[in-house]
Amino acid sequence: MNFTHKNLQRSYMAERTMVILDGGMGRELQRSGAPFRQPEWSALALSEAPEAVVGVHAAFIDAGAQVITSNSYAVVPFHIGEERFAAEGRQLAHIAGQLARHAADSGAHPVRVAGSLPPLFGSYRPDLFQPERVAEVLTPLLQGLAPHVDLWLAETQSSVAEVRAIHSHLPADGRPFWVSFTLQDEEVDEVPRLRSGEPVAEAIEAAVGLGVAAVLFNCSQPEVIGAAIDVARSVIERHNAEIAIGAYANAFPPQPKEATANDGLDELREDLDPPGYLAWAKDWRARGASMVGGCCGIGPEHIAELKRNLA
Repeated sequence: MNFTHKNLQRSYMAERTMVILDGGMGRELQRSGAPFRQPEWSALALSEAPEAVVGVHAAFIDAGAQVITSNSYAVVPFHIGEERFAAEGRQLAHIAGQLARHAADSGAHPVRVAGSLPPLFGSYRPDLFQPERVAEVLTPLLQGLAPHVDLWLAETQSSVAEVRAIHSHLPADGRPFWVSFTLQDEEVDEVPRLRSGEPVAEAIEAAVGLGVAAVLFNCSQPEVIGAAIDVARSVIERHNAEIAIGAYANAFPPQPKEATANDGLDELREDLDPPGYLAWAKDWRARGASMVGGCCGIGPEHIAELKRNLA
């Protein structure tokens, strides 16, 4: 279906139904009393407390989430180690997908499962990207998740190069491909940028070329997401592309460039309680976002607030 510029603008603001995403898994696992330590992070619960993973998924679904994300973010050598990943990576990804599918199918309303494809070599660190190892690390995730997920979500992506590499290894299964970029928290100029320093405009151009179904921004300060949505919308409209825009911010202070997003639990911002977070989500919706959820530190109570006010 072809849209004129005017029709595209209307589609973002009126015709697209708001989709409520889930929130962050890790802190909810810790809050529930599940095993949670470094370096395994949220992957630890897959083998030691799978019922806790289902419980967190169910809590987000009960709060109103229409899309939940598999707990496969930490199923990479960076977290569970090279030896364990080689031996168990595919099985742990299978468990993550299976648990999410079970929770989704048990919900009171229709829920889709997004297969989380994380940064393969460390969050926030595009400098650690190893293109020659992408197939080695990504393939077990794809194979383990494939029987259970409705779409593929490459999330917390810091560089265009890794997104291109992930896309090149996706199975030809017809499932939608969503890409979520993480942004520089502290603006160095007026140009929204990925943590690699690449302008958001270049990242969205690349996403359009890859034929993604949605572009999102996550694991960043809410303050920097609005400008990124503006850029994404401008690029998408210029291409007359049908690509949804979404956002799910984190709730902790800006992170330094040497951070890995996995080196401990940061204190949460008091101003990002459910009403405070809702105010940012309303701004993102006004700018063109049609999918909103939360990342680290955003819990079921936040998602319930989004559902009550935006859905």
